[in-house]
Amino acid sequence: MLNPRSLNKLLALMALCLMACPLLAAEITGVRLWTAPDHTRLVFDTTGPAAHRVFALRAPHRLVIDLTGARLADGFDAKPISDRYLQRIRHGMRPDGSLRMVLDLKQPIRPKTFQLRPNASYGHRLVIDLYPGEASGKPRVAKSAQDVQRARDVVVAVDAGHGGDDPGAIGRRFGTQEKLVTLQIARRLKRLIDAQPGMRAVLTRKGDYFVDLRKRMALAREQRADLFVSIHADAFRDKRVRGSSVYVLSQRGASSEAARWLAEKENASDLVGGVKLDDKDDVLASVLLDLSQSATQHASLSAAAKVYAQLNKVGPVHGKRVQQAGFMVLKSPDIPSMLVETGFISNPSEERGLRDPDHQEHLAKAIMQGVKRFFAKSPPPGTLLAERGQSALKHVIVRGDTLSEIASRYQVSLNSLRRKNQIRSENHIRIGQVLEIPDT
Repeated sequence: MLNPRSLNKLLALMALCLMACPLLAAEITGVRLWTAPDHTRLVFDTTGPAAHRVFALRAPHRLVIDLTGARLADGFDAKPISDRYLQRIRHGMRPDGSLRMVLDLKQPIRPKTFQLRPNASYGHRLVIDLYPGEASGKPRVAKSAQDVQRARDVVVAVDAGHGGDDPGAIGRRFGTQEKLVTLQIARRLKRLIDAQPGMRAVLTRKGDYFVDLRKRMALAREQRADLFVSIHADAFRDKRVRGSSVYVLSQRGASSEAARWLAEKENASDLVGGVKLDDKDDVLASVLLDLSQSATQHASLSAAAKVYAQLNKVGPVHGKRVQQAGFMVLKSPDIPSMLVETGFISNPSEERGLRDPDHQEHLAKAIMQGVKRFFAKSPPPGTLLAERGQSALKHVIVRGDTLSEIASRYQVSLNSLRRKNQIRSENHIRIGQVLEIPDT
């Protein structure tokens, strides 16, 4: 323990050091812009954490960001910005030594600010998310009874992992960014699903911008999705590790999400089946949620197993079966969900494949085939696929029918239709003959 005299000397020495070596101010080295459907993200790259204060001004609309102990780095250039919310960025030093950034706005906005720590791709960052200041969007139009009763398409939510300021994993050989690969595969998968009768796909992100993980789940729920498929590309410190894999939610992840839903049931939206939790007592709400989760997890495993089997035909798979983990995007208690790791971007050979359009197409086709097989076995009630499943077991030949037209109508191959009914050619069919339609 220091005596008073030694302590005074130490304090004096520390004061001299502080006067001789003032604290370095955080520098703003650059600014980047990302545009998403529901907001704009502005990212300031900084050399360190930047204490800041944000407030809005009107007439005209502006957002002011005061950064304490910060300055612009040499060569900083706020390039002209074209955005639905922003007109331009101005900056200047205040008398108290703080840096002021002013965003000239085209309309009122709701800002959300936070700081991000350095990662493999970027250093410190100050993030400003700009949301519209007033509620927007088209009013919902009530559906007629005829519309409600009409059979609908199966909806698959296709989620391209990462995006915007979050590049995901990065390949070692070519510097391939996971966020771009996942978006390319997701777009291909959507195109393939949309080509299937009775099926359609929706993307959780359509471009290079960031979408919050829970927002991805909410988007799937808003679209009344029957299945959620999240596309990713894995990475590992050992570059020899390779192979695609498929994940579903672990039991522990499901339990934690159930606890969250029950704790916030007053604010929770309806389950997909229309079941509300906010008007139920705690015990009944818990039972209903548990039933929903159990059915969802069973369906998730079934769908994931079929996708895993198809990926195994495209290339090596990592692991002997579908795996389970607590990924946030898999936590919807009412939407069967899976996460597909399309390969190891850290493996030079697989990184090359993930960049190749042909390989991307093969991966997308494998996922689509797995999804298609799942819904062929378990079509949701009220969908076109459910109707087809009830009526497609038998077909009675009428005048003008041909085998190729029948195969096309039921989306099966001509060869499988012939094998199922032991038919060699068109000459071996007749009016009134009953054909059995194969599953695939």
